Amino acid sequence: MADGLQAAGRGGEAAAAGLDAGASVGDFVRLLKPRVMSLVVFTGFVGIVVAPVAMHPVLAAVAVLCIAVAAGAAGAINMWYDRDIDAVMTRTCARPIPAGRVDPSEALSFGIVLSLFAVLLMGLAINWLAAGLLAAATLFYVFVYTIWLKRRTPQNIVIGGAAGAFPPMIGWAAATGHLGIEPIVLFLLIFMWTPPHFWALALYRTGDYARAGIPMLPVVAGARATKVRMTIYTVALLPLALAPWYLGLAGPIYGAVALLLGLLFIASAIAVWLDRTDRSARRMFGFSILYLFLLFAVMGFDRAPGLLASLGAAG
Repeated sequence: MADGLQAAGRGGEAAAAGLDAGASVGDFVRLLKPRVMSLVVFTGFVGIVVAPVAMHPVLAAVAVLCIAVAAGAAGAINMWYDRDIDAVMTRTCARPIPAGRVDPSEALSFGIVLSLFAVLLMGLAINWLAAGLLAAATLFYVFVYTIWLKRRTPQNIVIGGAAGAFPPMIGWAAATGHLGIEPIVLFLLIFMWTPPHFWALALYRTGDYARAGIPMLPVVAGARATKVRMTIYTVALLPLALAPWYLGLAGPIYGAVALLLGLLFIASAIAVWLDRTDRSARRMFGFSILYLFLLFAVMGFDRAPGLLASLGAAG
């Protein structure tokens, strides 16, 4: 607790100094959490690519822009709300608000305006189903995960992970104007991937979360229980990762890659279970990002030849 108060005090001093200097464009870009946004945007783009309807490239670009802006806006609002706990966590104390480079009210206004812009543009330029899903994802992330779950329950990332699972459904809806079993499977794939991904991070950042009072699973239940659940989730994820292949959404190359990556993900979880240090948890966290990226990349490449043929025929 004393360490947390000292860190908060240092954050307050930095804030006072930083506000005098003013915020840069780069600070507002950092509010958007660009590294987190990039994977969100990519899965949304693949949702457009694998949809059975070829979307006009300009409209596809607008849809991807809307997903990116909304994801960044939600990140900015999250940083506004979490500025107190960000100040006491080593991983987040240099963020623009706790470091004092951006005023909290400016960050909140920035996030709200961008959110409204993204949803309205998606509705007017693409369709209102995609816009509704985009609004639902943003509201879920802000109100359900950030405000309600994150500080109250170790199930925060399990339930709250749904927010990050929306993008492929949004992309599919943008291309087709409707939903089906395929985009729901893509949603569930990311939903099941999220807990082991974040628990791997939480295992080697347990002290940070404990200081901030966030009840992440390793803080509340301990490392052993967390490692057990990580292994269960990675095993349960394997058939979901193969689902796009046996549903016909992707071909056998995707199926083979999904099987290999799934087995490697399970092996990573077992390595974390056996490792008494945090080295395996760090490796698993990094691999989990590569895992999801490669799954969606191969899925998109599998669909790309048919998509290009459809666009050529339309032209």
